[in-house]
Amino acid sequence: MYIRTIKRKNKDGSVVEYVQLANNVWNKQKGFAQAQVIHSFGRSDQLDTEALKRLIKSMSRFLPPEDAVRIEHQDDDLKIMSSRPAGGAYLLKSLWNRLRIDDCLKNGLGQRSFSSPIADAIFAMVANRALAPSSKLAIEQWAAQDVYLGNEEKLQVQHCYRAMDFLLEHQEIIQQEVFWSTANLLNLTVDLIFFDTTNTYFETDEPGPSELKAYGKSKDKRGDLPQVTIGLAVTREGIPVRCWVLPGNQHDSQCVDQVQKDLNSWNLGRVVWVMDRGMTSQSNQKILQRAGGQYILGEKLSGKKRNEAALSHPGRFKVIADNLHIKEVFAGEDTGRRRYVIAYNPRQAELDRINRKQVLERLSCELEVLNKTNKTKAQCKLLLHRSMGRYVKELKSGMLRLDKAKIKQDEKLDGKYLLSTSDQHMSAENIALGYKQLLEVERAFRTLKSTLSLRPVYHSKNDRIRSHVLICWLALLLVRIAEVETGQSWAKIRQQMQQQNLIDLFGQNGRILQHTELTPSQRNILNKLKMKPPKRILHVETTA
Repeated sequence: MYIRTIKRKNKDGSVVEYVQLANNVWNKQKGFAQAQVIHSFGRSDQLDTEALKRLIKSMSRFLPPEDAVRIEHQDDDLKIMSSRPAGGAYLLKSLWNRLRIDDCLKNGLGQRSFSSPIADAIFAMVANRALAPSSKLAIEQWAAQDVYLGNEEKLQVQHCYRAMDFLLEHQEIIQQEVFWSTANLLNLTVDLIFFDTTNTYFETDEPGPSELKAYGKSKDKRGDLPQVTIGLAVTREGIPVRCWVLPGNQHDSQCVDQVQKDLNSWNLGRVVWVMDRGMTSQSNQKILQRAGGQYILGEKLSGKKRNEAALSHPGRFKVIADNLHIKEVFAGEDTGRRRYVIAYNPRQAELDRINRKQVLERLSCELEVLNKTNKTKAQCKLLLHRSMGRYVKELKSGMLRLDKAKIKQDEKLDGKYLLSTSDQHMSAENIALGYKQLLEVERAFRTLKSTLSLRPVYHSKNDRIRSHVLICWLALLLVRIAEVETGQSWAKIRQQMQQQNLIDLFGQNGRILQHTELTPSQRNILNKLKMKPPKRILHVETTA
C-alpha cells in the first residue's frame, strides 16, 4: 500500500495533479501487478492536510511506540534516545495516590529522618509485583531501564531493603489507614468479611530456627519444603482488607482468635465472618461472636452427628437459580440448637456422579488384580489412596471389597454443601449467596500466586518474609480495585496499558520527554477508573 500521484491535462492545457492511496494487486490473467485505487484524496493543490494528519496519527496507533513518535517528528532533528513502558505504572500510581497510600507512608516517614527515597522504593516494589515480578535485587535495573515510574532519585537495592524494614515497622497503622481510605473512597460494604488461608514455600534445604518457616500440611502439595501460612480477609467486592503471616505448621483453626481480635480493633461495626470448613470448631464459633460478631461457616458433610442430622432433615429445596437450590433447617435442642442452610447444585451433582463413576471403574480393576496377587504393600497403598481408598473396605480374610454403604452414602451428598450460621436475621438465600462469595478469597490467592508471583520466596529472615507478603498485599489491593472498576482482568489491563510508552527525544535544541498517544482501549480504562490521561509532553529541556 502506498501514496501515488497522477496528472491529467485539461482542455485548456493546464495540468492537475491528484493524490491517491493505492495498492498493487496481482492480475493472474495478464501475469503482472496492477495498481488498485483504494481512496482518492483529491487534487494536490486542494488537499485537506489536517485530515491527512489525523489519518497518519490514527494509523500510527498500531505501530510500536518508537516508530509512531519517529513518524511524528520525522521533519525534526530529534533522535529517540530511549523508550520505556509507562502506562501501567501511571495507572498504579494514580490508584496509589487516590487511595492516599502515599499520605499514609508520609505520616510514618514524617516522624523519621530518612535520607533514602523510602516511599518511592515501596511503590517501586509494589508496581514491580503487578507489572513484571522479579527479585528485589533486579528491581534496581528494572526501575532504571525497563519502566518509567516517575522517581526523582535513582533507586538502589539498599533503598528497597530499608523500605521493607520501614513497611514492617508500620504495618499495623498502614493496613488500617489504607483500609479505611479504600472503604470510604470506594464505598465498600464490610458487613461480610471473607477469610481463608493458603501456604507459600521456600527454596531452601532446611527451615533453620524460625517462628514462621516450618514443615506442615501444604495446600500447594509441597510438603517437602518449609512454608508459612498466609491469611487473607476480603470484602464481598473482592477487595483485600488485611493480610497475616502465620507459622507454616499452624492449623487453620488456630489463627481465628488473632484474626478476629485484629479486625475487631478497627471497630468495623456489625460483621459477619465467612469461613471454610477448617475453622468450624465450637471454640472458634464463640470467638467469632465476640463483640456482636456473627458467622457463616462451611461444615463437613460427615463425621458430626448434628451435621448428618441436618442433612437428613426432610423438606423441599427452594430454587434460587439454576445452579443453586437451598433448604433451611434447624438441628439440636435448647442452647445447642443451630441454624443450617443446605445448598444443592444440580450441575455439581452430575459432575460428582461422573467423577465417582470413573473412580469406581478404576477401583474395580485395581481390586480384581490385587485380590488375585495378594500384594500386601499395594493393598495398603490402595486403602490410603486419596480418592479411591474411601470406597474400599477390608474383609477379615484380608481381601478388599467395594464399600457399597459408603458409595450409597456419598450418592446422597452429590452437589450439596452444608452451612451453619449464628445470624438469625439474614435470609437463607443471602447466607448461601454470601458463602459462595468465599470464592473471592480463592481468586485473590490465585492472583497472589500467579499474577503477582508471591511464590517461591527466597527470603530467609522472618521480617523480610512479612514485608514481602505486605508488598504483595498492596499490589493485590491495586490490582483488584482496577479489575472491579473496569470489569476487566488485570492481565488484559496490564497488556493494554503497558503499550503506552514514554519516549526520550534529544536534538540540537534540547530534550523532550513525551508520552505516546493513548489508544481508545487505554483511554476507556482510565475513564472507568476516573483518571486523567497522562500529560502528552512530560518535560522539555532546552539548550542554552
